[in-house]
Amino acid sequence: MFEIKDKQFFMDGKPFSIYSGAVHYFRTLPEYWEDRLLKLKKAGFNTVETYVCWNLHEPSPNEFDFSGILDIERFVKTAEKVGLYCIVRPGPYICAEWDFGGLPAWMLKDKNMQIRCMYPDYIAAVDRFYKELLPRLVPHLHTNGGNIIAMQVENEYGSYGNDKEYLRHIEKLMRDCGADCLLFTSDGNWKNMLSGGSLPDIYKVLNFGSKAKTAFGCMKDFPNDGPNMCGEFWCGWFDHWRDSHHTRNADEVAKEVKDFLDIDASFNFYMFHGGTNFGFTAGANQNPGKGYEPTVTSYDYCALLTEWGDYTPAYHAVRKLLCEKQGIDTGELPPSPKTQSIGRITLNESASLFDNLDNIGEKHRVAVPEGMEYFGQNFGMIYYETELSGKYDMSPLSIKDVHDYAEVYFDGKYKATIDRTLYTLDGKPSIKDIIFKRKKGESTPILMSALDGKRKIGVLTDTTGRVNYGENMLDRKGISDIYIGAQRQMGYDVWCLPLDNLDKLNYSGCDDKSAPCFLKGKFKANGKEDCFVHLDGFTRGCVFVNGFNLGRYWNVGPQKSLYLPGALLKEENEIVVFSMGGYKNPQIEITDKHDLG
Repeated sequence: MFEIKDKQFFMDGKPFSIYSGAVHYFRTLPEYWEDRLLKLKKAGFNTVETYVCWNLHEPSPNEFDFSGILDIERFVKTAEKVGLYCIVRPGPYICAEWDFGGLPAWMLKDKNMQIRCMYPDYIAAVDRFYKELLPRLVPHLHTNGGNIIAMQVENEYGSYGNDKEYLRHIEKLMRDCGADCLLFTSDGNWKNMLSGGSLPDIYKVLNFGSKAKTAFGCMKDFPNDGPNMCGEFWCGWFDHWRDSHHTRNADEVAKEVKDFLDIDASFNFYMFHGGTNFGFTAGANQNPGKGYEPTVTSYDYCALLTEWGDYTPAYHAVRKLLCEKQGIDTGELPPSPKTQSIGRITLNESASLFDNLDNIGEKHRVAVPEGMEYFGQNFGMIYYETELSGKYDMSPLSIKDVHDYAEVYFDGKYKATIDRTLYTLDGKPSIKDIIFKRKKGESTPILMSALDGKRKIGVLTDTTGRVNYGENMLDRKGISDIYIGAQRQMGYDVWCLPLDNLDKLNYSGCDDKSAPCFLKGKFKANGKEDCFVHLDGFTRGCVFVNGFNLGRYWNVGPQKSLYLPGALLKEENEIVVFSMGGYKNPQIEITDKHDLG
């Protein structure tokens, strides 16, 4: 039995400390779950923690998926197999640098939507999801003979709001669904956050990345029956496109862990193994000082295990401390993952995106532009086309609310690029605009030449992640309007392009290297060893191997290659590269080295 008494954790009647590491099942292929979890156990940890990604489990209202990489029950049972307890954080909001903080994009079809509060339609959706999710987890609770010892009520709620009726609703919903285990809230170590995000009678943990010996001082004003615990010890940090790759010295990480051990505090290492934001799942931040900042595909996080599951110096340093503290000998470590170099691959087939709109897109007719969520689209790209007709003088053309990266076309010919990362919240050019855009000689305004007749205006919009934290989370994708001067343009054909059906592409060729296109090639692999796809000479896009979306690439960095898990490989393999913004040569390279910048 796992319980709290006398301000301590007890497991089966004996004092117990939680030494947990975060591993997200949805960021690691199932073929590697046991390996990552065994490495967690061998490092002296006794618990694994994971979030639950609502947006992938319920991709459309009332349609659920708990298969493959989303089989959370299998993940929990695998943890039990290797001897780990489990902490589950079901959200409904998880942040996690994950698209929309794990909330389903279809919520945003409601233009009045209010999240993380008692807004009726939001609450109804949460209720429905929890009633589907929690009965799957209840049999695995420690109270029922399983290994789940605790579950979280919401997530860092004090960083967002203070609706205590909402927090109570989530708590009651979890109890009503059978969550007969320790429930807790987690917030940053600041009174404001604890005041907004905690409940008086629910166990509270703190999230922080340093100074454990003083960080718990803020708890003196908040009654807490349990021992001190850090719900997220941030051992590293995540990366944004255009910024530098984050690293942290192993000795510094070990010192922080020693501080936890010195004061007998429990902790959850965030992240033990970061994994990958496969597909279009990475989120973004948007703050007044920096504007819109999307997260890269890698979730390396400077974690104890690398993105592909290899050991780091910090792993060995932390393992030494934990094993000595507990007087345990974990024996030999599992082997490091093997990697392979495949070499240069020529992409000898091509397909124009615009020639394939009707093959891979779903077409709609609307009066004014709508976001992709309006059409039921969660991820990918969206293309808007409208026809201007009449006599027009030279005029400024403005495209409103580009979320997030757009190429503008006049009669099928490229005209301009709009990049949301180069603008502030109020739409003004940022410092990044000056550094990254104007140095290339690009100008911010789009001028439309005089017209006597007809002109097609096309806007291809690529998403780079919905905001996952803070006040700007209602981040609908696409555009909201096109204006010719002060005149609102009406009447649009819209193609939704989730890029989840590339088997329908017609590879009839695309001679224009600057045009958005798909490039396909084949290669042989040396078994199922991991490798990394390098895209030197390409601008931006995504990569598919044997139909699996490895994620986004972008030459602004810091990430310069994509992780290709060996479990995806066969003897003969197909790779498809979507290119936007142009490329130099139709060749990529697959090596045994990752480049995170």
